Amino acid sequence: MITKELLKKYASKLMFDMKDEEYDTLQKEFDVMLKQMELIGKIEGIDEVEPMTFPYEYILDEYRCDDEVYHVENSIILSNAKEVEGRELSVPKVVE
Repeated sequence: MITKELLKKYASKLMFDMKDEEYDTLQKEFDVMLKQMELIGKIEGIDEVEPMTFPYEYILDEYRCDDEVYHVENSIILSNAKEVEGRELSVPKVVE
């Protein structure tokens, strides 16, 4: 079961906040999803079926050409950065 406290904990880790009634709604939605997953799990032979990731076969045969339109030197980009580590931007960690 997903509790309101657990939802608040994960929301806090993601620096996301909601009103209490929104947490209640989300908790009810998770309860419904978990019950549906439990029902689906009871279907005979479900473990033998390959999961469907897309409802029909889709083949992309035309790719966009990635022509370089505008190039900025790495040193110029890094000169505007608040924190730099080596040749990369350094950003604060937001998810544990």
